[in-house]
Amino acid sequence: MSSREKQVAVITVDGPSGSGKGTICQLLARELGWHLLDSGALYRVTALAARHHGVELDDVEALEVLAAHLDVRFRATDGGDTQIILEGEEVTHAIRNERVGEDASVVAALGPVREALLNRQRDFAREPGLVADGRDMGTVVFPQASLKIYLDASAEERAQRRYKQLISKEPGASLDDILNDIKARDARDMNRAVAPLKPAPDAVILDSTLMSINEVLQAVLDEARHRGLR
Repeated sequence: MSSREKQVAVITVDGPSGSGKGTICQLLARELGWHLLDSGALYRVTALAARHHGVELDDVEALEVLAAHLDVRFRATDGGDTQIILEGEEVTHAIRNERVGEDASVVAALGPVREALLNRQRDFAREPGLVADGRDMGTVVFPQASLKIYLDASAEERAQRRYKQLISKEPGASLDDILNDIKARDARDMNRAVAPLKPAPDAVILDSTLMSINEVLQAVLDEARHRGLR
């Protein structure tokens, strides 16, 4: 563990897809004036950087170097979104296309690249503090974090939230299909061999099923205040 991680305050927010951790992390980072890490986007960013630099996806050594020195920043905006800046260029939407997603899956399967990105994530811990969003932030990446939150919600509630997001863009969206996808993803994440999705032993577990975003934010801020992080 680096001395930097031990000294810099870190709040980790882990949890399954649709639990609201991305929104909460954005609001937390803005409220506290801290840095933000969206760990879930890093493999996509790495894949896009590889394309920009002409690095082939089977060149593990070059990808490892690229990941270790990834020039990326995450910025919480007033509109509640996270801007992703790669080498000075905003790539928030560029990393979401299908080709980048496919490339990211290849990148994520490479052990040396995963290790390089693990170290790169820890470099985000800088003063005055870091809010880290992911699935293994409190268990693997920042095990010495000042405050660990595990944000959960029922699969049915998470499916409803996703359905409301999609219905205006995809009128044919099926709530049943979304629910089945969420349950399947939960099973994969919780049963994978490397860094399975689970609360850290010392995490504060919040169930957001019946909570508003503001209620969740206030609960996390109260915990942060209790620990002297505000």
